Amino acid sequence: MEPLSTGIPVLDREFDGGVPSGSVVALTADPASQSELIVDRLARVRECRYLTTVRSVDAVESGLSLDEEDDDRTVVRSARGDDPFASVLAAAADLPDRGTIVVDSVDPLEEHDRDAYVEFLGELRQRVVDVDGLAVMYALKGDTVARNRGVTEQIADVVFDLRTTVTGTEIANRLVVPKFRGGAALEEPLKLKLTDSVSVDTSRDIA
Repeated sequence: MEPLSTGIPVLDREFDGGVPSGSVVALTADPASQSELIVDRLARVRECRYLTTVRSVDAVESGLSLDEEDDDRTVVRSARGDDPFASVLAAAADLPDRGTIVVDSVDPLEEHDRDAYVEFLGELRQRVVDVDGLAVMYALKGDTVARNRGVTEQIADVVFDLRTTVTGTEIANRLVVPKFRGGAALEEPLKLKLTDSVSVDTSRDIA
């Protein structure tokens, strides 16, 4: 399993080049955080099929700020219909070698029947393995836990958990990686600076 770049240099350094090909990645984050910056990098580093389940295609394309080169590499499609599983799997069937498929967000899919959701994830994972690609499941946190969030995290090979805290003086973003099949999980949180890009936050924590 060769590593696939995340598009984020600090993460690639931590993980010896990136995430193992054929992996399913779950990115969990607060809806009001700058986590979309991480999704943006993951979606634009290689050819990508980007499935949106909540926002419109136009809104996603505008947020990604796609240029002419990106238009050929990043294809945004809607998965907001009656059968989102079929929409995602159809896009996965079109996934090129070492390509990335993003589901943004996976929350509506997690509310379906557990057995159907497990079968869907199994088919998606197999397709990603077949093309040595990457699947990114963008999973938002809320006041209540999504019905099948535990299934998502269990099947995922890698879990990126972005934790955002707000104090009177700063907004702190820490990336926790508790699970990393095919590699070593981080022993401690990685403090990130999320503004209009993703970088290491070198500021000191003041107790």
